[in-house]
Amino acid sequence: MRRQNPWDGRREGAKHLSDRSRLPKIVKWALGILIVLLVGFLYGFVPWFLTGLATTNRFHFRDPNDAKTPKDFGLDFQSVEFQSRDNLALKGWYVPGSAPGPGEARGTIIYCHGLNRSRVEMLPQAQFGHRLGYNGLLFDLRHQGQSGGHISSVGYWERLDAEAAVRYALTEKRAARPVILWGVSMGAAAALMAGAESPDVAAVISDSAFPNFEEVVRHHYYLFRQFARRRWWWFPSLPGFPVVDEVTWWIAWRAHFQPREFDLEKAVKRINPRPILFVGLEGDRRMPPAYARALYADATSPEKQVVVLPGERHGEGFNLATQQYEQAVTQFLARVNSSEAAKPAGR
Repeated sequence: MRRQNPWDGRREGAKHLSDRSRLPKIVKWALGILIVLLVGFLYGFVPWFLTGLATTNRFHFRDPNDAKTPKDFGLDFQSVEFQSRDNLALKGWYVPGSAPGPGEARGTIIYCHGLNRSRVEMLPQAQFGHRLGYNGLLFDLRHQGQSGGHISSVGYWERLDAEAAVRYALTEKRAARPVILWGVSMGAAAALMAGAESPDVAAVISDSAFPNFEEVVRHHYYLFRQFARRRWWWFPSLPGFPVVDEVTWWIAWRAHFQPREFDLEKAVKRINPRPILFVGLEGDRRMPPAYARALYADATSPEKQVVVLPGERHGEGFNLATQQYEQAVTQFLARVNSSEAAKPAGR
């Protein structure tokens, strides 16, 4: 019978102690790796994902008017195509106006839709504008619908699309003046920016716009955080810094603009003295009515106007409070035409 070596027991005990001392180190390393991955996910992937939704994503919100054309609204139209100043092909519909009395149309309205939408979003507004006697041009902004482009910029570069639509209507269609830009959300931002740069724009209807790019990113981040906390219990309430700064910078980097240059408060001041109608919804969490009131306060135009309508769904003011919306626009356009008629000839 083999005698047990006393050193064997000592070696076993030492090995056991070594394994026990190594276990906390392994746990610490695992936790460290997990924390690094979590930080990378929250401060890397999440901001990058959010910037993709706003820029490169080509998602289209379902619209009850999808696959419809102006003909479905009783309107004659022509399919048109024109180019932006940076050579993107933009597609749309031109709807000739029918003035209620003898003579040409009362003017021309250019309709600018929102993010992840297309020109069909503005069909109800175009039907109303036609009823008032205005020509209409509905078109898909870049990277939306059937238009060209590989990136959206939340309204910054889309201003070139709105300018191109104005130029096309006046030069190719010999459309009647005054020219009014009517935009919703991103389209409203593009309309205000274009109105500030183009003297051919006589007035702007700005529905659900925001004061400046940095503010809208900050506001939407906190909305996303609330949504994430309701949907995923484990999602932490991350502070705004540095996520908001990351998202702001990455969207601007992807879309090739400087955040400080995307300022609608400055744009409305430059539109002076031309009229602006600001529209907001009481329950709109994405673009709260405080934004419309802030832009109204910033505007220096003597013909500015603001209206806050009942409703909650972002960008749906025309469909939710149609009568009040139509009344506000009718009164606004009457003032636009009156101020245009009062201008000296040749201006």
